[in-house]
Amino acid sequence: MTIETWFTSDTHFGHKNIIKYCNRPWTGAQQMDDALIANWNDRVADDDIVYHLGDFTLDDRRYAANVFRRLNGQIRVLGYHWHHDRKWIPDGYGPTDLTSATGHAVEILPPIVVLRVPEFGKGRHAMPITLSHYPLAEWEAKFHGGWHLHGHSHGNHKAPGKLLDAGVDVHGYAPIAMEDLPLLIP
Repeated sequence: MTIETWFTSDTHFGHKNIIKYCNRPWTGAQQMDDALIANWNDRVADDDIVYHLGDFTLDDRRYAANVFRRLNGQIRVLGYHWHHDRKWIPDGYGPTDLTSATGHAVEILPPIVVLRVPEFGKGRHAMPITLSHYPLAEWEAKFHGGWHLHGHSHGNHKAPGKLLDAGVDVHGYAPIAMEDLPLLIP
């Protein structure tokens, strides 16, 4: 079995006002949550890895725990302790006592992470992919083909370079697969 890697951001579980702000096609937060969870689980298998780039939920820890328990995969969330996730995100980084539907501990990562992806590199060089919630003006190897995935802008940030808004509002309200990045990043 192959473990796939996925990216997403700005789910805003439980946040009814995001429906209006981003013109999401649902009438209430529960309907939105159910659809986002179904879309996630239709794509993400039990052991797949999902990087969530922030704004998981504005709600509290209990609410976040209930949502995580409904989502498949090994979930890794960028830790922004001062932003929308501040009501539930624990201090520090690493595995938490929160678990996914498939029994994996939810892991909190630093606010900026650089992944090295050999399959997208040239020769023996691994392609760097910089992950952050906010779009950056500069990132690892920007001028050498490095990619940047971000959230926050709900599809409204346009800038030069190989960057991509990984938010659900831009990608059919679902996570995007790493294997699709070469098709999505200019």
